[in-house]
Amino acid sequence: MAAIQGGFLANLGRVYAIYTGAFVGFTIFIGILELFGVPNRILGYLFIFLTLGVYALIGWLARTAEVNEYYVAGRVVPAFYNGMATGADWMSAASFIGMAGSLYFGGYGGLAFVLGWTGGYVLVSILMAPYLRKFGQFTVPDFFSARYGGNLARGLAVIVLITASFTYVVAQIVGVGIITARFLDIGFQVACFVGLIGILLCSMLGGMKAVTWTQVAQYIILIIAYLIPVVVLSAKVTGVPIPQIMYGQALEKIEAFEKTFGVAQPYASAFTDARGNYSPTAMWNFFALILCLMVGTASLPHILMRYFTTPSVKQARDSVAWSLFFIFLLYFTAPAYAAFAKLEVYQNVIGQPIAKLPAWVASWGSIGLVGACDTAQAAVNFALCKGVTGNGDGILQLSEFRLHTDAVVLATPEIAGLPYVISGLVAAGGLAAALSTADGLLLAIANALSHDIYYKMIDPNADTKRRLIISRVLLALVAVVAAYVAGTLGADILFLVSWAFSIAAAGLFAGLVLGIWWKRAGDAAGVWGIVVGFGLCMFFLITTEFYGPWVKANLSWLGDINIVKIRGRDVAYIWGINNISVGIFGIPAAFLAMLVAGWVSKPASAEMQDFIDSIRIPAGSVRNAEAAH
Repeated sequence: MAAIQGGFLANLGRVYAIYTGAFVGFTIFIGILELFGVPNRILGYLFIFLTLGVYALIGWLARTAEVNEYYVAGRVVPAFYNGMATGADWMSAASFIGMAGSLYFGGYGGLAFVLGWTGGYVLVSILMAPYLRKFGQFTVPDFFSARYGGNLARGLAVIVLITASFTYVVAQIVGVGIITARFLDIGFQVACFVGLIGILLCSMLGGMKAVTWTQVAQYIILIIAYLIPVVVLSAKVTGVPIPQIMYGQALEKIEAFEKTFGVAQPYASAFTDARGNYSPTAMWNFFALILCLMVGTASLPHILMRYFTTPSVKQARDSVAWSLFFIFLLYFTAPAYAAFAKLEVYQNVIGQPIAKLPAWVASWGSIGLVGACDTAQAAVNFALCKGVTGNGDGILQLSEFRLHTDAVVLATPEIAGLPYVISGLVAAGGLAAALSTADGLLLAIANALSHDIYYKMIDPNADTKRRLIISRVLLALVAVVAAYVAGTLGADILFLVSWAFSIAAAGLFAGLVLGIWWKRAGDAAGVWGIVVGFGLCMFFLITTEFYGPWVKANLSWLGDINIVKIRGRDVAYIWGINNISVGIFGIPAAFLAMLVAGWVSKPASAEMQDFIDSIRIPAGSVRNAEAAH
């Protein structure tokens, strides 16, 4: 097995070059089948099941019974490929499906997601990755246990990890369900479980080893799938196939259309409301969201775990740079995607007779992502038309068209009249994005339960076989529960993901940063940082989302509280801040709690302080943190 692994590592470039060529060839083959009249449904099945099959095959070939490979991929992943795997781990359904939709509807305000998520990797590079690698642990709770005195800190970190990761993974399965339901023409709940099969096949047998090499393959698919449609649209609209620099022409045409439609020009900047007026609330929400996303990025356990897999401390730092590059390729394209998508809607959909709308309107409408609301009765066929009363003239007006944020990327090829092969390609890319992140998240949860709870706290004498069996069983159980929640509740992907970032940021960031950069911080400081930051964040998240009127009635002493109807509930806005940025309350509270507790309680031992000094040295070998405690 070691010889096979060594041969694979020595030929990584050749292996993935062949894989990329095979995928491009497969896409061309699907295009030829479309030309010969093969039904779209069959093409959708081919795209979905073949890509799932490839991921499953990689997972099977990368199966392992070694703890070091299962938890940290044997610590042999080169920086370039770890950066690509991190890019796929990061490019969740929120990035692939939701970001362009956020920019489509929010204009400059949607750039908070781009700035926050990208800026977070700067924090990871400067404050986290090389130092966590030098600690030499398997999981983020391992770090908290080694740094802050044992199982109490470990257990609290596990609670934060599971809460944030489960929220995040539900969002990914929602994305999987949307894609699978649309392209396999099955019910959304069933689709969530069909997609779950792909998730489990990738991660159960090989753990982090299988997930790593699968994520590299998934990144190749998702970036090809994201770039091709917008490159084609750019060439179609401007004559130049470089959308990142040409979408200004699309924006000019959009502005002309909106003047024709009688639409005010909103979102002149990130700090204006829907009427184009300056709004302090919009400004505070913009910066609050950026902060939560940046800090959350640097706190997400499934991302930080990726930097435990490199051969050296230097490669951990280098892989952050590669991560940023691979993420940049998609994020730099997202604004162009949003612009060309909106232009296609204005040109091909608005102003068309209801009776002659293309078939994709009904297809996407059946899963609640599109609505043509010309009459009050339209809600019978389109869930998005509930409460909308059109003028009934038989022509689709801008005010009567409803497009869900999550449909912008997925539906654009059909809206633009592109060949179905491109729609299938986008579906395969979205599936790759959602699956790659779901794999990493489920693995983080299962490892926390099996390694941090079972092995470290319940049965330290468990052998390797028992530990891996328990991890796999827990992985399957958590995945099934997440699929059930996603299929039953559904949700706005960006909202779920943003909550996950706030939770991770409030619960873990202070402990991670001060654990590395404030060597005096003792055990009590680490514990109180988690309790206060996570507790306050969850209190405000739950109360503002589910008990808005109670918040207004009982917490008015905090300041301005408004109630806004969102997702069918009365959601409370404290100081005008959207609760997707609820981490804004927990992050400073966690730092303050740690600083106070650190000064009034027993400091870290002299051995631990010396150890902290040693891990800040850029070069050197991995150290043993537990021996220093």
